[in-house]
Amino acid sequence: MKTAWVFPGQGSQAVGMGVDLATTPIGKDRFEEAKDILGWSVLDRCQGDETELAKTLYTQPCLYVVESILIDLLKDKGQKVDLVAGHSLGEYSALYAAEVFDFATGLRLVKRRSELMSESAGGKMVALMKFDRCQLEEAIAAIPDVVLANDNSDQQVVISGSPEAVDQLCSQVKTKRAIELKVSGAFHSPMMAQAAVKFKELLEEADFSEAKVPVLSNVDPTPSTSATVLKDRLTQQMTGSVRWREIMLALPQQEITQVLEVGPGKVLAGLIKRACPNVEVSNVGSLNDF
Repeated sequence: MKTAWVFPGQGSQAVGMGVDLATTPIGKDRFEEAKDILGWSVLDRCQGDETELAKTLYTQPCLYVVESILIDLLKDKGQKVDLVAGHSLGEYSALYAAEVFDFATGLRLVKRRSELMSESAGGKMVALMKFDRCQLEEAIAAIPDVVLANDNSDQQVVISGSPEAVDQLCSQVKTKRAIELKVSGAFHSPMMAQAAVKFKELLEEADFSEAKVPVLSNVDPTPSTSATVLKDRLTQQMTGSVRWREIMLALPQQEITQVLEVGPGKVLAGLIKRACPNVEVSNVGSLNDF
């Protein structure tokens, strides 16, 4: 039996997440350490206003901190993992779980990432449900300034780019539903290039170790434990597509029989259940789930 842990990203946050974790010694220490690094309280944000929590600047550090505490609690209980992957921001939690960097290094990276991404204005992201993939791929190839940002499953993707290009694509591709995401910019697209260049400076200085277990990265869903490779993939992540559909398909190929979604919500668990019906899927998002 081989187990994978997967970590959700922005969009899975919820008011109240992680609050019960503060009752554990591990959680209490982590929340205090996070406050020193961030200059604000993750616990306060998680118990505060939903609109505030949904701001990129706060969402990303809050998710990373909560997911890191869940990782520490799982390991403290002797839980073993054979493979990790995270969706967008969740890749930082996956790298922490694989012991590529320590908690503080990861949080400093996430803090800077969230700052740069929240400053990137002018783009648009839309989630599309149930569509003809050939038609979608043709439209993306034909329309400049729009890309496939998140390839989440056969029937669910997110496109990203300039508002005009995104609107043009939406008018050309027939879908069951199209939902505009409440984000500040065109994440996972070439429109993030300037932010990515600034972020790379901090990333290059960060201390990465060889991963204790293989990591499936967003921009390249082949398993790697190489510190150099994983850092390089993270460098590409801000402007590159989240290839989640391929990550899910890689799980049975890597002989994974159990998947645990670590973090708030059950979005990834739902996607994996549909994509990999023979894989057992569960999730842990609070102390009750232990």
